[in-house]
Amino acid sequence: AKYGLVTVMPGSVNSFLQSSSETPKPNDPIFKRVENVIVGDTDLAIQAALAQAGKEGFKAESLGSNWQGEAREAGARLADKLRVAKTSEKSPFCLIAGGETTVSLQGDGNPAPKERGIGGRNQELGLGAITPLAGISNIILISLATDGEDGPTDAAGAVVTGETLQRAQKLGLDVTEHMSGNNAYPFFDKLGDLIKIGPTGTNVNDLVFLFSL
Repeated sequence: AKYGLVTVMPGSVNSFLQSSSETPKPNDPIFKRVENVIVGDTDLAIQAALAQAGKEGFKAESLGSNWQGEAREAGARLADKLRVAKTSEKSPFCLIAGGETTVSLQGDGNPAPKERGIGGRNQELGLGAITPLAGISNIILISLATDGEDGPTDAAGAVVTGETLQRAQKLGLDVTEHMSGNNAYPFFDKLGDLIKIGPTGTNVNDLVFLFSL
């Protein structure tokens, strides 16, 4: 009625809406006809990735499917795990993590927000991993959104190696500056390290791959 839809909807729809409770409550008979079946989730994606990594010759291990929190902080924690594993595990190996992190836009609140950059949680996770991984040879961190779209960008995520920091510095790119402005996309774009695969049609959160070659 508020939006004038009463006059354009079929009478049967109006009658149903007016005679029904606003929201079915638990144990409502209507739910006896409902069955929920999980056909895909992060755990399933990780298991498939582990199997494929094994076929490619990697010793593969899962780091769990519930990675959350600030993307940049998760990136630093995952980088630490890769750095430690590099010294204790025999290469080649692949560690796989899943979940969905968060990006808190810098400058929110008072005073007025700064000009915001372009990026997504996977790209910002990559920014957080750059400094901890700097100088380590034969390692790769890949963070991507399984739906192929990381934030409001055309990239699924980004790639970080032990050489990323040095390459960025040669191009005049400052990791801290881009992180403070949530501006990961231009950073990785200039390095040619964005992952662009297009929409996949499936969304089971994000995956992070930590490789030692």
